[in-house]
Amino acid sequence: MEYILKTENLTKKYKNFKALDNVNLKVPACSIYGLIGKNGAGKSTLIRIITSLETPTSGSYSLFNTKFDSKEIYQIRERVNALLDKPSLILNMTAYENLTLEYLTVGLPSLDGINDLLDLVGLSNVKNKKVKTFSLGMKQRLGIALSLVSNPDFILLDEPINGLDPEGIISIRELILKLNKKKHITILISSHYLDELSKIATHYGFLDKGKLIKEISANELNNLTQKKTELKVTNIKEAVKYFEQNNISYEVIDNTSLVIFDKINISEFILYLSKHNTELKEIKNTEETLENYYINLMGENND
Repeated sequence: MEYILKTENLTKKYKNFKALDNVNLKVPACSIYGLIGKNGAGKSTLIRIITSLETPTSGSYSLFNTKFDSKEIYQIRERVNALLDKPSLILNMTAYENLTLEYLTVGLPSLDGINDLLDLVGLSNVKNKKVKTFSLGMKQRLGIALSLVSNPDFILLDEPINGLDPEGIISIRELILKLNKKKHITILISSHYLDELSKIATHYGFLDKGKLIKEISANELNNLTQKKTELKVTNIKEAVKYFEQNNISYEVIDNTSLVIFDKINISEFILYLSKHNTELKEIKNTEETLENYYINLMGENND
């Protein structure tokens, strides 16, 4: 597998405090990598190091298989951009003018791509309005447009939906998916909005107290957090007999409760139970979420 970013025992100390502690992280090419952790876990520190705003105390990292301290890294960094905290926008200028200024700053010879960028981020209809009239979500989209001016292959977003209303969150989500699927841009997102991350991320990294506790793909996580149905019956032996006969995956919890992991014909099941003098007392469909997985993982880590 090709990796855009790899860290090797990456460590950052501030006097006696370890913001990052021997972090070994891998971001696959064309992935949406969700970096998860509570405030102070080390998410922003990691992003600041990758974007060269900080230097590691020890350890190393590579971008596109190029070590951070090599001579070639300066050229490689042209393929990387980031949106940290709030975007740097000139509020008294229009969206088009903000992008024009960025084009000139980067040194691009033509402004032909500005309208395409504005269309990509859904701001073409307000391109001539001053940014001070924009909602927070629109400003975030414009900030992402600014990060796309240099045509990067890898973008790092630090809490991109922080403070947004539901409409703004949805627009940023759709934009991130569009950039990943249509432009094939690899995206690392630092966020504590776990429900939102679960809708877009292909891979996850869980940070706690500067340490990378777990890396897992969305597919692996889905297998661990599968849907299940909890049942309570008056005679558990008859319920187990039915599941065995119908090749339904199950797990017995106690003498009246069990969990099944496959679809079930409830009417048929109830009819079977009644024929065997058994009653279905309770049924509840549940689904483990990314949030539950995170809480359990952090609980295990703090034991």
